[in-house]
Amino acid sequence: MKVKVIDEEHEKDLEKSINTFIKENNVDIIDIKFSTSCAIYAEEQIYCFTALIMYNEVDKK
Repeated sequence: MKVKVIDEEHEKDLEKSINTFIKENNVDIIDIKFSTSCAIYAEEQIYCFTALIMYNEVDKK
């Protein structure tokens, strides 16, 4: 089993990154864990959308 961590500032960007990873790699997805966090810096809110993808590589035949 392998893992891939993807981190984006917007949920739509995370969605796109996950779909791209799955499309471009020959993998069997075991599970995807999702997490969000928010921080305040000065007067700005900073969001972090993170996914941990657990997968197995599929043999290329």
